[in-house]
Amino acid sequence: MNDPVLQLSGITKAYNPGKPNVVEVLQGIDLSLAAGEVVALVAPSGAGKSTLLHIAGLLDTPDSGTVQIAGEDMTGQPDRRRTRMRRADVGFIYQFHHLLPEFSALENIVLPQLANGVARADANARARGLLDTVGIAARADHRPAALSGGEQQRVAFCRALANGPKLLLADEPTGNLDPATSDQVFAALLKLVRETGLAALIATHNLELAAQMDRQIRLDAGQLVPL
Repeated sequence: MNDPVLQLSGITKAYNPGKPNVVEVLQGIDLSLAAGEVVALVAPSGAGKSTLLHIAGLLDTPDSGTVQIAGEDMTGQPDRRRTRMRRADVGFIYQFHHLLPEFSALENIVLPQLANGVARADANARARGLLDTVGIAARADHRPAALSGGEQQRVAFCRALANGPKLLLADEPTGNLDPATSDQVFAALLKLVRETGLAALIATHNLELAAQMDRQIRLDAGQLVPL
């Protein structure tokens, strides 16, 4: 049996530890994601879902517990190793697209590949293929300001998958869009994830979107429970 793409074991995280106003955000989180699995993470604002995603994606460290990605224990690894793992095996999507405004849609997807050592011709080909998958290949040469909100977020999806990560982490990826656009863009994201076969953990407030995923979990009082 293959190792899980993401394995969190006994993850704890507190803010202001040792002080009267300590906030125990995560209390012994255990979570496993398999390749090809899309999991919805539902939680109210302030419950700690962003903290959990940042720990899973090696942007933050837990107070205790272990984080394994693609079978490799990243606990206590130096920053350089964590950065390499993030660049190669983890993709991030946020509520706001954070595209580079001076570059085209295509270039925004090409740049992270070049930083990862991919030849420009290959990076261009992959970027165009990803844009075609989400239905906006014709917008490849447009800068973000010339794209709609839904198109900008689709480009952000493609950028997150540019380097072929094994794990995708998304924090309210359609939360900045109107309901109709949100549905269309989320369908594009699911198509991209399904065709890629990676493991995805997607935080959302939208229960209708959550219901479209393979599994739904809720972060409640610092612990994960089935939805």
